[in-house]
Amino acid sequence: MEQKEREFVDRMGLVFERFAATRTMGRMYAWLMICDPPHQSLTELAADLGVSKTAVSTVARQMEGAGMLERVPAPGREHRYRIVRGGWAHALGVQLAGVRLGLETLDFGLSVVGEDRPEQRAQVEESRRFFAFIEHDADGLVERWQEYRDKQADGM
Repeated sequence: MEQKEREFVDRMGLVFERFAATRTMGRMYAWLMICDPPHQSLTELAADLGVSKTAVSTVARQMEGAGMLERVPAPGREHRYRIVRGGWAHALGVQLAGVRLGLETLDFGLSVVGEDRPEQRAQVEESRRFFAFIEHDADGLVERWQEYRDKQADGM
């Protein structure tokens, strides 16, 4: 890995940390975006990133489950991974599923906090309205992204 590539990989690790993911996850995703060939084995990823094969395997499974990576056919027994087109939108969808759970929890919270505690109830209500807004706009957000992406690919 060249110096500028390493800097990109390390910076992306920090970006992922800001999204409450792991630095290794960000570094691995960044490397898979720019490496040649665009698919790598767990052994190659571990060596290139300077982390254990166990850590890379764990991250690969998590990112595969989130729809950001996929296994590709390879000779031999070792799995090879590559980036999935549209992975960010899929990962957002997975995260937005948590919004639905949040709404259910906040609905329960409203049943817990009575009208006799208006300040506390107002805090729960505001949080619920925020989650409801996100849920309402989530599908549209992903659709708008896909339209935008397709227009960019077509050169507008």
